[in-house]
Parts: sequence; C-alpha cells; structure tokens
Amino acid sequence: MSQAAVLHTTGDHVLSLTLNRPESLNALTPGQREEIVRLLSEASATAEVRAVVITGAGRGFCAGADLRGAALPGERVAGDVARTLRTGAQRLIAAVLDCEKPVIAAVNGTAAGLGAHLAFACDLVLAAQSARFIEVFVRRGLVPDGGGAYLLPRLVGPQRAKELMFFGDALTAVDAERLGLVNRVVPDTDLDRTARAWAERLAAGPTRALALTKQLVNASLDADRAAAFAAEAAAQEINMTTADAQEGVRSFVERRGAEFEGR
Repeated sequence: MSQAAVLHTTGDHVLSLTLNRPESLNALTPGQREEIVRLLSEASATAEVRAVVITGAGRGFCAGADLRGAALPGERVAGDVARTLRTGAQRLIAAVLDCEKPVIAAVNGTAAGLGAHLAFACDLVLAAQSARFIEVFVRRGLVPDGGGAYLLPRLVGPQRAKELMFFGDALTAVDAERLGLVNRVVPDTDLDRTARAWAERLAAGPTRALALTKQLVNASLDADRAAAFAAEAAAQEINMTTADAQEGVRSFVERRGAEFEGR
C-alpha cells in the first residue's frame, strides 16, 4: 500500500484518494490517471461510498502531468497529442465531473497545470494557506489542456481566466478564494480535519439527491433555460422515488431531523 502511486482507503462512507509521488510533487503519470478514473467510476457504483476526498502526499497537491519521457514534437505521429489528451487528461477531468458522489479537493500545496484543473473539477475545494495554483502551460509555450479552458471561464469568467492563463503567475490560496476558485482557505494543520468533516457531512446526506444536484449544476452552464428547467423537473421526479427523499419529507412532517441512508 505504501508503495502505491495512488493511496485509497474507505471509512465512514468516505473514499480518500492520495496522490503518492511526493518526490515529484505528485506529478501525474498515465498509470495514476487510470487508477483515479477507475476508483472514481467504482465510487459511483458503490453504495458504501458516499463522498470522495482527493489530496496529495508531501508538500504538493499535484504539479501537473509528468512530462518526463514524453516524445518531442518531431518524434510524434500526427494526431498523437490530441489522442493522448482525449484518453488521458481530459478523461481524468471528466471522471471527476461525472462521478456520482460529491468530490472534495484538499489542496495541500502547489497545484499546477493539470493538477490545478484536477482541483477545479472537484465539487468543493479546500486549500491550505500554503497552497498555490499555477496555470503553468504558458511558461512552457503550451495551450492549457486538461479541461482548463472549459473550467476556468465557468468559475471566474473569461477575462480572469485569460489573465491566469496568459501570464501563468502563481495564485495564492487567499487570492484563489477571492476569485471563487476555492471554497475555503484553512491553516495547513487544519486541512485534513476540515476535509474529513466536510466529507462526513456529505456522506451523511441524501446521496442520490446530491448526485442529481451535481449533474444539474454542471450541465446548467451548457444549457438554455428551457433545457435546464426540463432537466430540473426530471431530476426531481427521479429523486422523489428514493428512500432518502421519502425520509426527508416524513421527517419534516414529524418535526425531527432526517436520517439519510444514501438510497
């Protein structure tokens, strides 16, 4: 377990994922990406899991994709780059966005490039005071990938997104919170505890209602009002068949706290 590139444990209905290559600030390898995609897919289909936390080992959250050993431009076949992105970084970000359980990023240090986008794709982002977010692509003469040009404008608007991507300056946790990229900044020593507390609250919630809510919010920015309203009505129709929705209504009538079971 200690040698795994992605550590994973489940307790109290929370799946904890830890990127475990601290010597490289958790730069993501293809194998790690595949493992995270697999674990998130399994989390969606596992009743025991009702919330997910992603963090990094050591002093960094994720320094982006591990480019060591990557082919230089002249060594590639046409189409290789696009194909690699579709099956790699983009698939990873989609796995976070599509996971049917709420996903929390606990950003414990530098989150750069794909690492920043991994955090921004999560439903909630907690950042340690020492955390930094860097759109590092421009520093390497690259176009932002891993869903960056999709995620950032939706989170901060196009002008701010361009500023971050054009200059590639490091963004402090406090500034990221001010821009709306981070939900809350906490002292470094409180990050794990706060992430755990948030995850346990989510895990005690109505799991299917949270999944449908996540789906509605993520789709809303790509839909017109009529489509969004139709999706909302359909989601509520589906949700009202769940045991948790019935418990929620019953608890309201009986004037007591609801006890959700995730089904």
